[in-house]
Amino acid sequence: MNRLSKLSKGDKVAIVSPSFAAPAVWPHVHELGLKRIREVFELESVEYPATAKLDATSEEKAADLIATYSDPEIKAVISTLGGDIQVTYIKNLPNEPFVSNPKPFFGFSDCSHFSNFLFLNGVPSYYGAAIFTQFAHQKEMNPYSLKYIKHALFDEGEIELLPSESFNDIGLDWGDSANLDKERTYEPNEGWVWDGDKNTEGILWGGCVESVDEMLRHGVQIPSLEQFEDIVLMLETSEEIPSANYVMRFFRALGERGILERVKGLIIGRAKAQEFHMLRTPEERAQYRKDQQETILKTVRAYNKEIPIVQNVDFGHTEPQIPMPYGSKIRIDSENQKIFAQF
Repeated sequence: MNRLSKLSKGDKVAIVSPSFAAPAVWPHVHELGLKRIREVFELESVEYPATAKLDATSEEKAADLIATYSDPEIKAVISTLGGDIQVTYIKNLPNEPFVSNPKPFFGFSDCSHFSNFLFLNGVPSYYGAAIFTQFAHQKEMNPYSLKYIKHALFDEGEIELLPSESFNDIGLDWGDSANLDKERTYEPNEGWVWDGDKNTEGILWGGCVESVDEMLRHGVQIPSLEQFEDIVLMLETSEEIPSANYVMRFFRALGERGILERVKGLIIGRAKAQEFHMLRTPEERAQYRKDQQETILKTVRAYNKEIPIVQNVDFGHTEPQIPMPYGSKIRIDSENQKIFAQF
């Protein structure tokens, strides 16, 4: 994998919408995110033509990505949000602009497709830290997320990942601009859920379960079985709140493909357990997370008895969030139940 250069204050960062053009719908949220780019990180944001174009074609979205990597003044690329379109066009991107000009990309959910594309071309990225969900966090940026985003942008070396003290799995309505000054309700985090006592290390690959499922369904290129022998899988479920049975079938597919028997370890993000159309009590949400964790553990262990499996880790569709170093080394110290990532 290529080494990514770190940023300095005053650098230019590209703002793009590789999937859903959220800035076209909630411009006030987008402006708050850009303000944080300027004031919190002291970086200069550069928007591209399709960033706020709701009806942008996949060709226009691809052109923006190519342009950001072709411009030597752009030092990082940050997505506005996820969506549900990348499977239709990421596979058609040319390799050369990205291989010749590697730079950090930040995005999650549907951006799993672009991170997979970069991985296959030897370019690491960061799974997390989108404009709408982290930079435009209501009231102020979550301190935990802020700390790890700064590590990803500015710091180099191995950094220990620590469990957050609290979490939130549903935000505030972006349609009401008054919410930008309100605080989300957080609740105590139960910490990481650990199974296995083997120490291991590898490079991170994976993303959103529903997006990786799309890759498998449509025959999108993913790492080879040989490459999976050096990979620690990182996976998390989205706001679709999939059933435990769906999650079982997904992990069973990884097992039947020979992936689970080869990987070095498994890191699972904290499951989002509710959405605006599906509000649940704290007890119901805790049960949902527990059911998913038990399902994953049972399914994976049918194919691999030894690898460490760490669940409820702070990345994915809940907050706070670590921008996980996709394509970079991660070290799992099962003996001391610690995780270290190469930023």
